Amino acid sequence: MLNTIPHGSATDKPTLLIVHGLYGSARNWGVIAKRLSDERQVIAVDQRNHGDSPWKDSHAYEDMAGDLAEVIESLGGPVDVVGHSMGGKAAMVLAVTRPKLVNRLIVADIAPVAYGHSQIQFIEAMRSVDLTTVEKRSDATEQLAKVVEDKTLQAFFTQSLDLKAKRWVLNLDVLAAEMPKILSFPSLAGQFDGPALFLSGAESDYVLPEHRPAIRALFPKARFAKLPGAGHWLHAEKPREFEASVRAFLNMAG
Repeated sequence: MLNTIPHGSATDKPTLLIVHGLYGSARNWGVIAKRLSDERQVIAVDQRNHGDSPWKDSHAYEDMAGDLAEVIESLGGPVDVVGHSMGGKAAMVLAVTRPKLVNRLIVADIAPVAYGHSQIQFIEAMRSVDLTTVEKRSDATEQLAKVVEDKTLQAFFTQSLDLKAKRWVLNLDVLAAEMPKILSFPSLAGQFDGPALFLSGAESDYVLPEHRPAIRALFPKARFAKLPGAGHWLHAEKPREFEASVRAFLNMAG
């Protein structure tokens, strides 16, 4: 089963499951998860081929949704789910294929469509780091800076570095091989009739007006909101605003 990091204790409100995006981990969501756990139990997962979860040969969304279903069933029933980017796609597949396991769905800055921009350059960037020379995280950051300009991404990637073992806790080979599946979205029959919020960064181009028909076909009760001043990494760029939006939607009546 997936590695999980729990925050808080079970309350009368549904547990919230947080599903990270590509190259992320449960630990990336620690601050937001801890803050949201004042009202409900929050469980953050490491997805397959990430963090402390098992490495698998496949990274298809149907498999990721199955992993999430297993976690939810181990918790005893339906939960609220928030997923970012790749995690948002996995959460959408879960909600459509196993709707009884999901109460409310929050999809952060992604749509149920195929994307053209590859993320393979970041795998190549991580592979370029000579881990034998890395003694502290800043050593890896210094090497990454030669190929990745964005300081936020440099810090984000080095969070997936096991310094002691001198290894990435990302299955880079499988993620590279499965990149076409990660960028795509499976054809799904059915829909999720529960409440769904598509929360995007106002400065991101991942969720566009032309994506709305595809979203509404699968999520007829979809609501849309944007965080001003945020891009694709909206939870990292505007954590308090992201938290407030999630909290408001989860606590909404009906």
